[in-house]
Amino acid sequence: MFARPNSQHCQVAYVTNDLVAAMALMKAEYDAPGFFELTNIQPGEDPAGRPVLKVALTVVGGVEIELIEPVGDTAPLFRDVLPGGDALAIRFHHVATRITGPVENWEAHLASLDLARHPVVFEGSVGEMLRYIYTDERHTVGHFVEHVWMSDELLGQMAAVVPSYPPAKDPS
Repeated sequence: MFARPNSQHCQVAYVTNDLVAAMALMKAEYDAPGFFELTNIQPGEDPAGRPVLKVALTVVGGVEIELIEPVGDTAPLFRDVLPGGDALAIRFHHVATRITGPVENWEAHLASLDLARHPVVFEGSVGEMLRYIYTDERHTVGHFVEHVWMSDELLGQMAAVVPSYPPAKDPS
């Protein structure tokens, strides 16, 4: 999305009101190879004041597909794109660009962004393994963009657990 050094499109993300049904639909209709499920709240962590998200990931043709179910009213950034009602809803939400290499590349990427024109609407990190921000690009391209950096260790862990088609190659 952003032409930057060490930056590569890596993900298409959808928001849903029913993660289990959305995974089943993606498997049945699009031959998704399965999903790895997680939540953004770690065991023992207090979610008070934070968005709570259920997430499912798969990789198809080298692109990660992310399904996100916002829990309750904790995550309006994600919930607001969904229609009301009980029928299954799946809506496009964002694309992601992964910043590769050392964390200094992440810092350089952030410094290169004009945040007045590309405002940050959501951000987070997990220790020294993960950094991410979402910029609001709805005024130009109609959706959010996630900018994400992962340590090599975390990338390896994710490659080992997220189903992939074609199957991920052993890096050794």
